Amino acid sequence: MHIAFLTPEYPHSAIKHSAGIGTSIKNLSQALCDEGHEVTLFVYGQEEDAVFTEYGVHFHLIKQRTYLFGGFYFYRKYIAHYINRNSAELHLLEAVDWTGITAFCKFQIPHVIRLHGSDTYFCHLENRSQKKKNYLFEKWALKNATGITSVSAFTAATTKELFGLENEITVIPNLINLEDLGPIHSKSETTYILNFGSVIRKKGVIALAKAFNVLAAQLPDVQLKYLGKDVKDVWTGKMTSELIRQEIDTVHRHRVEFIDQVAYKEVSKYINAAAVVCLPSYAEAFPMTWLEAMALEKPLVTSNIGWSPELMLQEHTGLTINPDDTKLFTEALRRMLEDREFARNCGVNARRYLESRFSKNKILNQNKAFYNTIIHV
Repeated sequence: MHIAFLTPEYPHSAIKHSAGIGTSIKNLSQALCDEGHEVTLFVYGQEEDAVFTEYGVHFHLIKQRTYLFGGFYFYRKYIAHYINRNSAELHLLEAVDWTGITAFCKFQIPHVIRLHGSDTYFCHLENRSQKKKNYLFEKWALKNATGITSVSAFTAATTKELFGLENEITVIPNLINLEDLGPIHSKSETTYILNFGSVIRKKGVIALAKAFNVLAAQLPDVQLKYLGKDVKDVWTGKMTSELIRQEIDTVHRHRVEFIDQVAYKEVSKYINAAAVVCLPSYAEAFPMTWLEAMALEKPLVTSNIGWSPELMLQEHTGLTINPDDTKLFTEALRRMLEDREFARNCGVNARRYLESRFSKNKILNQNKAFYNTIIHV
């Protein structure tokens, strides 16, 4: 089969942005190509148009267009026209749910939407207001899709409720290639807790700062590293790193480090060297960051919200906490740092859990089965 993906991100040097969605699409694309299928990427919102092929994947970078008015409509129509002109050999198009990019689009091939978390979904989880047009675009896109799949049951159920959908939603977790992520039990010169991904409020990074501030007074050697892009806070307009520093006592601030985005292949080095990985998100769908930390057998502390039980097993693959409970949060971090046998066992259990429940072949077969039901309708 020949599957196309419509996405705003993908981990490649020619593409201006990538995060968890891009990584999940790359993993699935590579798995499909490894089996002899074909993959085409339509990456919108780019700085320049470009067409090229690498490792069997056909790239179409679509430049962001500007219009005097109605850009939200005309750019979508442009994308649809571009895809239709290049769809002769395609069997199916998969799009993301974010801001309803396929609203107003009519495709010549079946198209599905994968729920990675819409703007409506994240606004709901974060209890913040949303632009009305984003809600309408996302609803129209979902209503018009040939099929819908979701990376978690929680995201599927929440999305159905928020949009009043009657569509059947097939749950298929994100794919992670465990062969590419082997654990390396290296030791850093410093004992540090690592948070990686965007430095943004919804990732629980401010709650982590509060817990670390308490922990720093108890453990004089522990440090905290944030790895990822610093994002302006939607509530205050300040950079999130500034809000984090405000939560740390002056005497401990030198023990908190912010590391800007690094190449994707470099991220695993920071993960492997960390004593504990802490990812206390308030809003996720099925986070690739959690999967990557688990694959690398790292002691992991996460939030216990919504999607969490579908991936984390409390006291087995790691520790889950309510990010707002600073006392329990601090205790979980300290336990991981001091009870090294427990921490090591959690890491080993986490990878084994991925191997048994979320293996590459299992998730790939689920995707192929879903695609075939759409292609052969």
